[in-house]
Amino acid sequence: MKISSSISLKPFNTFGIDARAERFAVLRSEEDLRAILRANIAPLHLLGGGSNVLLTKDLPGLVLRNELKGIELESETGTHVLISAGAGEVWHDLVMWAIDNNFGGLENLSLIPGTVGAAPIQNIGAYGAELKDVFEKLEAFHLETGERMVFKSEDCRFGYRNSIFKNELKGRCLITRVWLRLTKSPRPNLSYRILADSLRNKGITQPGIRELSETVMEIRRSKLPDPALLGNTGSFFKNPEVPVQLCEAIKKEFPDLVAFPLPGNEELVKLAAGWLIEKAGWKGRRIGDAGVHEKQALVLVNYGKATGKDILNLAQEIQADVKEKFGVSLEPEVNIW
Repeated sequence: MKISSSISLKPFNTFGIDARAERFAVLRSEEDLRAILRANIAPLHLLGGGSNVLLTKDLPGLVLRNELKGIELESETGTHVLISAGAGEVWHDLVMWAIDNNFGGLENLSLIPGTVGAAPIQNIGAYGAELKDVFEKLEAFHLETGERMVFKSEDCRFGYRNSIFKNELKGRCLITRVWLRLTKSPRPNLSYRILADSLRNKGITQPGIRELSETVMEIRRSKLPDPALLGNTGSFFKNPEVPVQLCEAIKKEFPDLVAFPLPGNEELVKLAAGWLIEKAGWKGRRIGDAGVHEKQALVLVNYGKATGKDILNLAQEIQADVKEKFGVSLEPEVNIW
């Protein structure tokens, strides 16, 4: 394994931030990982696709980019299959592999940037589906002990864009492989209204998983900028969950408030963070090369030369403004380094 010195991380994060790593290496095998652990280089920063991270400074120690590969059909029954994928696989490539094999369960998660290993950390979700819906288990190495560990769904403590790997085990485990249970008889998940409406507008009443995936991709591309053209990490903030009373108070002044009920919880309501940001007047605004996307207020962008601190300062101004206007606290979805 080659360890390089003073490497720009600009090609390795979708915001295009030109932070530098003191040392940098690419992980392609478990043998590589054991060699890194033996070298005992600290601090150790784990990097996947770089699509959910904001770099605000140069990173000391070692940045380790996970490129563990391989997609396997592990087992199958008459109704389901169990598949596994290396943590360094591109998530969307795995979705397309499943669709090519007519395995259902991932189609609503099409075109989400990042790697397979990052998916359970974030419990990625979109258009009415979440990773936890199909998750079976994962394998990881504890970076302090070198122990190989297996986490089943209940061990991961999945929540809304959350898991144990963003809390107690943050930065302490490196995920190597993920197992998912998919169906051989796919049923389209049309619980998300915009997805159902888009299919209906195209005259599709009984979509297959490929048609569903293609429609999801069309919606995403219409709303979200391509990171190759405009630096971003997709949604920067989580949709906040607030007490029903606060939601009703906001609705009195803003009847068009976008809010969603939380199944099984009558005390909280989920608000659309993008609506809050847009209503606060931030949509399309720009401070230097840091800005809010003109089509989707939930997306912060780098117009070229913004630093991570520029993006962070913008995010904090938005948070303060939304808090002042609506009494709602916005929490970043991205990891801030």
